[in-house]
Amino acid sequence: MPIAQRSGQVRKKDQTLTHLKKRIPMGNQFKIMAAVDLSDYSGATVRYSLWLAGKMDAELLMVNVINQRDLDMVQRAMAGYGDFSFPSYLKEQEQERKERMMELYRMSSPGGIQCQFFTPQGIPYQVLLDVIEREKPNMLVMGTKGRSNLADVVVGSTATKMYRRSPIPLVMIPAKFNELP
Repeated sequence: MPIAQRSGQVRKKDQTLTHLKKRIPMGNQFKIMAAVDLSDYSGATVRYSLWLAGKMDAELLMVNVINQRDLDMVQRAMAGYGDFSFPSYLKEQEQERKERMMELYRMSSPGGIQCQFFTPQGIPYQVLLDVIEREKPNMLVMGTKGRSNLADVVVGSTATKMYRRSPIPLVMIPAKFNELP
C-alpha cells in the first residue's frame, strides 16, 4: 500500500520506516515516545506506538503526565483534613498510573519491545516537551483527543500545543483509530 510517490517511485510503508531508522547515528537506539493520558482513546495510541516500535526495532517510552491543575485542586479540597497526606496521594497516583500503562502495554504488546514508563507531574504539554529534551526520543506518538469528552473537540488542547511546539516528528492517532497498517 503506497504512502508516498516521488519522481515516479512508490515507497512502501516498511521502506519509509527503514529510511527513518537509517537516519539515527550508529550506536544509538531509536526511541519512540508515546503520550498516554489513560483515557478511553489511549489503547489506539499504545497499539500504534508498539507497532511502530516493533517495525523500527525501537525502544518505547510511555509518558502519562499528572496534571498540575488536578493536583492543585485536590490539595485545596483536602487542605482542611488533617489526616490527608498529599505526598502519599501523589505516590499512589504515580503507582496507579504506571500500573495502568503497564496493563495497556501487556494487553497490546507483541513482546520483545523494551519499554520505560514515566509519570511526571506538571502542565501536560510543558512536561512532554521537558521529557523530549531529557530523554531525546526520535518521534512522539499521541492521540488527537484527550480525557475531555466534549463533542465539539476534535483535537485536544495538549495535542494542539504539541503539534505547534514539538521539536521532533509527531504522529497523531485519531480517537477512533482501530486498524494497524
